[in-house]
Amino acid sequence: MEIISGVERRRQWRAADKLRIVAEAERPGACFVEVARRHEVSRSVLWAWRKQARQGVLVAEPAAMFLPLQVATDLPAPIARDDAASAVPPTSGSASIGRIEIALPDGTVIRVDEAIGAAALRRVVTVLRG
Repeated sequence: MEIISGVERRRQWRAADKLRIVAEAERPGACFVEVARRHEVSRSVLWAWRKQARQGVLVAEPAAMFLPLQVATDLPAPIARDDAASAVPPTSGSASIGRIEIALPDGTVIRVDEAIGAAALRRVVTVLRG
């Protein structure tokens, strides 16, 4: 007899673990039922994960990426370009205190001041990433 004292909670599986278990179940010669039993997952849950993986709904989470950061006290003069995206008005030295400059590896430079909202900056970065 098993006595459970307390509230039994559902396990939270990471996407990477789900994909690893699905891959194990799909190996040639693998027994689907045995894989489910070994990982203490019901067969219906494993079938659902398999279906999600095949539909592209269950995908691995992107790995964290770090970029080098350089803090500069003196900002270089903006490079003149013809497109409308670079039409940032020049500012005086005292106004550049709250300014952020993001230089991407491809040479693209984003300059924003402290008044930009997080949502607007997120949209710009999303568009640049493609």
